[in-house]
Amino acid sequence: MKVIMNINRLKEIQQVESFLNSSQPVAFAILGKKDEAYAWIQKILNQFEYLQLSKKDKGILVRYIMKVTNYSRQQTTRLITQYRERGKIIHAQRTTNGFQIKYTTEDALQLAKLDELHGTLSGPATKKLCERAFNIFSQTEFERLAKISVSHLYNLRKSKRYTRQRYIYEKTKPKASNIGTRRKPEPNGQPGYIRIDTVHQGDKDGQKGVYHINAVDEVTQFEIVGSVEKISENHLIPLLEYLLSAFPFKINGFHSDNGSEYVNKKVVELLGKLFVEFTKSRPRRSNDNGLAETKNGAIVRKIFGHSHIPQHWAGKVNEFNQDYVNPYINFHRPSFYAKITIDKKGKEKRTYGYDDMATPYEKLKSLPNAEIYLKPGISFEKLDKEATKISDSESARQLNIARQKLFKEIFERKVAV
Repeated sequence: MKVIMNINRLKEIQQVESFLNSSQPVAFAILGKKDEAYAWIQKILNQFEYLQLSKKDKGILVRYIMKVTNYSRQQTTRLITQYRERGKIIHAQRTTNGFQIKYTTEDALQLAKLDELHGTLSGPATKKLCERAFNIFSQTEFERLAKISVSHLYNLRKSKRYTRQRYIYEKTKPKASNIGTRRKPEPNGQPGYIRIDTVHQGDKDGQKGVYHINAVDEVTQFEIVGSVEKISENHLIPLLEYLLSAFPFKINGFHSDNGSEYVNKKVVELLGKLFVEFTKSRPRRSNDNGLAETKNGAIVRKIFGHSHIPQHWAGKVNEFNQDYVNPYINFHRPSFYAKITIDKKGKEKRTYGYDDMATPYEKLKSLPNAEIYLKPGISFEKLDKEATKISDSESARQLNIARQKLFKEIFERKVAV
C-alpha cells in the first residue's frame, strides 16, 4: 500500500469530517493489492470503533473510506457488512471462472456458416433453421443453437469469433387500361391467389438486363421465380405459363400492379384459358401488391444483387432459378405468417409470432384439408421427399455454389468481351 500524503494524523471523527469538507485537491491514493486495501479498511474501522458510532458518524467514515480507496459505495458497504458479521475483512480468492459459457466458439462458427449460406436472415428465421437442422435433419452440431433465444442469437453475431469468420433499378411503367379488376384479392385462407411483380437486373451502357418475374402465393408464401430476356409478349407469356404450372396447387387468382407487361390482352387470354381471375392494384393502395414487392427485396435482390446481367444470360439464370432458388425458398427457408386478431374497436391487428414461422411448404401442409388444393398427380408424399432429401443448409450451400459458378461465368465473359 502506498499512501501519498500522511492521513495517519486523522484521529478523531471531527478531523475526518473536516478533511472531507476541505476544498483542497486530493493528493493521495491507495495503490497495490486488494489485501493491502482491505487491511487498511479493517484498521480504520477498528481505530474509530465503527460499530459504536452514530449513524451520522458512520456515514462520515464510509465517505472517508470511499475517498481514500476509490471504491464504490456498494463495494464499501459490502466490506463493512463483512466486518460487522465476522469482525474482520478477508479477501476471498475467486475459485470459479465466473459465468459458465453456454454457447461455445464452435457454436459461433456454426452460426456464421449458417448465415453465410442463407444470406443472414432475421433472428427468428435463423433460429427456426437451427431448430429444423437439429430436429428434422438430425444435425447434432446444432443441438445448442436449436435452443438459443432470438435476442442471444444477435449477441452471438456480435462476438469476435463470429465476425472474424465472416449491385440501377427500372420502375414498372403504368398503363391505363380497362383490363383486370381493380381490387385487392380475397383468398379467404385458400392457396392459389398469387401476387406477381417484375424485378429488372439493371441497365448498362444503354443495354437492358435480365428481368426476373416473381410470383408469390398470398396465403402460403409459396414462391416461384423465373427470369426472361425481355418482357415482350413473345418472351413473357411462355414464362408465365411455366410459373403458373410450377405451383403444386391450383391457381385461382392472379394479381399484379398496373405494368403493361401484365395488363394486356395476351395475359388475359392466358389466364382465361386457365380460368384464373385477374385483379390489379388500386390507385394509392401500395399494399395491394406489397407481398410481392417485399419478396423482391428479401429473395430476388438478396440472391442476384443489383449488378447488370446481360439479357442473353436469361436462359442460364432461369435454369438456376428452377434448379436451386425455387426449391430452397419453398422447402428450406422459413417465413413469418401473420396472425390476425380483431380489437374492441373492430380494427384488425397483425402479429408475427415465432411459433407461427414455417417454410411455405410447411404452411401449405398445415392448411385444413390441404390435399384438396393440390393439382392432379401431385401428392404430399411426393412433396415430402423433395422437402427432406437434403437439409436446409445443404440446399443453401448448393445454391451458393451454383450462384458463384453462374456469376463467375457471366462476369468473366463480360470482362473478356
